[in-house]
Amino acid sequence: MTRQRLQKLIASAGVCSRRKAEDLLRDRRVRVNGQLATLGDQADLDVDTIEVDDRPLQTAPQARVLLLNKPPGVICSCRDPQRRRTVLELVPPDLREGLHPVGRLDAESRGALLLSNQGELTLQLTHPRYNHRKTYRVTVAGLPSEKQLNQWRRGVVLDGTVTRPAEVNLVKKSPQASVLEVILREGRNRQIRRVALSLGHRVLDLQRIAIGRLTLGSMREGCWRELSRQEWSGLISTEGERS
Repeated sequence: MTRQRLQKLIASAGVCSRRKAEDLLRDRRVRVNGQLATLGDQADLDVDTIEVDDRPLQTAPQARVLLLNKPPGVICSCRDPQRRRTVLELVPPDLREGLHPVGRLDAESRGALLLSNQGELTLQLTHPRYNHRKTYRVTVAGLPSEKQLNQWRRGVVLDGTVTRPAEVNLVKKSPQASVLEVILREGRNRQIRRVALSLGHRVLDLQRIAIGRLTLGSMREGCWRELSRQEWSGLISTEGERS
């Protein structure tokens, strides 16, 4: 094996995502051959001893990717200090080791979520540069005007920057509540809820129905299935092209 950046080695071993691995390095929680490592350092697993929080880094586990239909009220985290129910608790204990959520859905939202032990997969599915499509069914209060929908499609300022263009289609309209299909290629914190509210329409229900070409189908909330390597590697190769 050739020398590689430590954050990539840590992610490939299923410890966490590459971005989280960078945080571990910044926090001085990684050692190589007994010496504290820094961001940018490289190593070779065949000859170097890498430790994260004083635990030796193991070789990469067997790749595992699950598609979960997250119910509302469940937290997208491996553990929660407030002891709220997490997505990992929906999976049998013998499958949980090394798994982490790929991206996030806020506690009130529901729908498609990937769990994986592959840090590199997590990076590719969550970083905007890989241009992944995520499709949502969104119920909002009231009836958005075409002008408001066009503004959403073009982009709305959040936290000082404009959101990337989105596909927004009106599926069902009513003066009381309307259903939209929203397709995003980025995932800012509570983005759909914040954009809708900025346009004057509170989100009543938010469900992610697809990640790339992966759909929930008839899967019930709280259920999951393990994806074949062809399914998740195909997701990267066909949906993960850089924009």
